[in-house]
Amino acid sequence: MTAHPAGSRDIVVGIDPDRNWHLALAWAADEAQRRRLPLRLVLAVPPRHHTHHVDDTTDRTALRQAGSDRLDHALHWVHDRHPEVSVTGDLVDGPPAHVLGGAAKDARLIVLGSRHLSRAAEIFSAGSLVVPVTAQARCPVVVVGDAEHISLQPPFVVAGIDGSASATAALDYAFDEADLRGAALRVVLVWQRLPIMPDDEKTALRAQRALLSEATAGLSGKYPDVHVTHEVLTGHPVEELARAAEHALAVVVGRRGQGGYTGMRVGSVVHGLLHRAHCPVITVPTG
Repeated sequence: MTAHPAGSRDIVVGIDPDRNWHLALAWAADEAQRRRLPLRLVLAVPPRHHTHHVDDTTDRTALRQAGSDRLDHALHWVHDRHPEVSVTGDLVDGPPAHVLGGAAKDARLIVLGSRHLSRAAEIFSAGSLVVPVTAQARCPVVVVGDAEHISLQPPFVVAGIDGSASATAALDYAFDEADLRGAALRVVLVWQRLPIMPDDEKTALRAQRALLSEATAGLSGKYPDVHVTHEVLTGHPVEELARAAEHALAVVVGRRGQGGYTGMRVGSVVHGLLHRAHCPVITVPTG
């Protein structure tokens, strides 16, 4: 890209030094091209953990050289895919979660690949990234675990809402994402059925449908080209949203809280979707 909108920030993508990075990088490069934003590739060289002695200089040099080679490969790969995208690369020493969490402070968007770790492993593993970075980031975070589902026509984006401030921010982002892609938007609210009388349940469902209509009314006018559908589903929010997004380009949800490291503050629905959904998961903080 030769020019960027005034005040724009870059899209940051984490390059895994040990595993395949193509899915996350392809998503990030395509998004940079769509949004006309610069792309920054960050590869963190983690410290070697020795019990009795400091890092071996030769091993450290080899580790940094391997990271540099991988980063150069990724930079050329982006240039071949989107020659018009402005792309830079940073090789940084430090724990990957800490490095990428720091990069997210100044980013417009951060994109990560998923290793499909178990929930416990994602929180406690020394190499875990997804939950710690998502918990810290002040910008939207995209986790790409599988390739985009583009075979179903027309393509669509799913937004999960619940009436909260974070869901409002997520819905705004989902409209923008769908508009950029020329995709439809499927807005889903999952209601967990309570042990109440049938008439009361009907009233509750009407209230949920009204909430959906109110949430999308203003944004539908702002994005007139986006075809929007509303759905109230009953069941567990994670399972229903994952099922609704099975063939989606992405699922967008809000996340509550930020600044926590362990990931306990990302919210149970976000945490569940990061491990359950097969499409890219976009989490959006309030504000």
